[in-house]
Amino acid sequence: MEERNRLFLGSGEVHTAQEQPIWGTPVDVPVPKKRMFITDVMVAFRADYAIMHSKSKARMLTLLKIRNLALVDQLLWEPSSGFICITGETGAGKSVIIGAIRLALGERADKTLIRSGEQQCSVEAVFHLPDSSSVHAILNEHGVPPCEDGNLIIKRIISPTANRQFLNDSPCTLNLLREAGACLVDMHGPNDHRSLTSHDRQLSLLDAFGEHARLTQAYADSWRQWQDARRAYDDLEHAEAAADREIELLRHQVDEIDAAGFTPEEVLTLEERWQRARNGTRLQELVSRMLSMLEETDGPGLGSQLRELSRASHDLERMDSSTAAWLAPLEGVTLELKEIENRLADYSAELDCDPQELFRLEERINLLESLKMKYGHSFEDIAARREEAVCRLDRIEHRTERLEELRAAIAQLRKQLDAAGQALTKARQAAAPRLAESIVKHSRELGFRQAVFEISLTPLQEPGSQGMETVEFLFGPNPGEPSKPLRLIASGGELARIMLAIKSALAHKDSTPLLVFDEIDANVGGEVARSVGFKMQQLGARHQVISITHFPQVAALASHHYLVQKASAGNRTISCLREVDQEERIDELARMLGGGGDHARTLAQALLQTS
Repeated sequence: MEERNRLFLGSGEVHTAQEQPIWGTPVDVPVPKKRMFITDVMVAFRADYAIMHSKSKARMLTLLKIRNLALVDQLLWEPSSGFICITGETGAGKSVIIGAIRLALGERADKTLIRSGEQQCSVEAVFHLPDSSSVHAILNEHGVPPCEDGNLIIKRIISPTANRQFLNDSPCTLNLLREAGACLVDMHGPNDHRSLTSHDRQLSLLDAFGEHARLTQAYADSWRQWQDARRAYDDLEHAEAAADREIELLRHQVDEIDAAGFTPEEVLTLEERWQRARNGTRLQELVSRMLSMLEETDGPGLGSQLRELSRASHDLERMDSSTAAWLAPLEGVTLELKEIENRLADYSAELDCDPQELFRLEERINLLESLKMKYGHSFEDIAARREEAVCRLDRIEHRTERLEELRAAIAQLRKQLDAAGQALTKARQAAAPRLAESIVKHSRELGFRQAVFEISLTPLQEPGSQGMETVEFLFGPNPGEPSKPLRLIASGGELARIMLAIKSALAHKDSTPLLVFDEIDANVGGEVARSVGFKMQQLGARHQVISITHFPQVAALASHHYLVQKASAGNRTISCLREVDQEERIDELARMLGGGGDHARTLAQALLQTS
């Protein structure tokens, strides 16, 4: 068995591949007692993942870790590439594996999923993404940390009180997880294939087959611009004409604010200048007093004393040089004091005690406060209010001109939309019969020997968001009966096989690397089941395919076969998952054929030989 096909499970212990040669932990088989907790395994896994991945074929889902989910105690599974099947008796826990994948993709969860006696359950999945994956753009758009080495790590934690989810160890919303999950996995279970009856889904399948990505993007851009222009026109057209009173009020607001003539620079210094003018006399007195203290006229002032002190220090240094180091700062003090004296003189000259200037500043402050009371708490609010009024006036006064401009823009955008729509329609009309032919081919290989499949395109009266037509998949399973829409005639089993046929037709163009099929082969015969298996085998050449099946014909065709079994650990029931090969695989196929014995084993061997 290849090293990459490791899985670890059990009841409370997780073991390394070197310790446990048989994948799984049967309760009656002794195992080494070295404990390795899930976190330790994950650290080791992330450390050497790049080496492991380089040795294996490219895979999408590279790791699935489950803890305390339903019957699963602990599981660490590294699925292989290609076609993987999972088998086991009814109730063994196969659905838990699929359920864990669904949880990783954003399906809602509740506390009933938590294993009895535990406080919470968790699911962690690691997907290896190509550089072209659209998931990278989704992560970047929502500020999620990028994938390291192309590995996207998804984690769900479910508890009785709260559910949490993470992308690359960053908390995220459930909607974001679903958005990313939609690009990762294509699920097909008992109800998932019902989406095939949706017109939007059918249209997306046709576009995927025809490789219309460039055309659909061009159409979507044109349609969005056309819709924006139409909404703008409708909003303006249906807006009530402004009353004369409103126009008068708007003009008054603009004129009043403009007349005040405030600038950001004036507002910034207005309070400071007013305070200076209001206290001008007192400021002048204080400055005069400070200057007189520096240069006394009747006696030596502080400045002259300090200069005399400086001269004395120079004499002292000449007689004793050891004093120079601690007397040096005295020179700097003298210079700084002189600078202060000069600045005080300049400040005194700038002081204005003019009562008229004070009166003018008080008027400006009162005017500013009046505007604040009307239009906002700050000058910025006042300016914003003016801009709003100007814009509103402009819309009112130029309403007719703007309507005319929008009409012209709508007409031009409609021409662009029609051109993009016609190009897309032409491409769809060319692709539809080719897709139908391919689906018919694959459908006949899946048991619809005389089935008819058609794709009908119906023009829309008004361009839609996805094009200028709607699509309908028509199916006629029985000869002599007219084709009818899938939603009207197809059973669940038929829809599942049709979906498989469509996936086969789109295999080389489908951008979703992982396909999961949950018992879609139910309600089909043995020979048809064999055909279903062959289709999955073929899909496995381009995709990672995981299938839950009860058919040995399907399981025999898988590249890797995993068995889910129930076991007892003490007084607890657990589900174990392990890969079977050679004799064990023959035994499992024999069981699926209806029993044991040599005959069943012979049939099982024959199935493997012809796979």
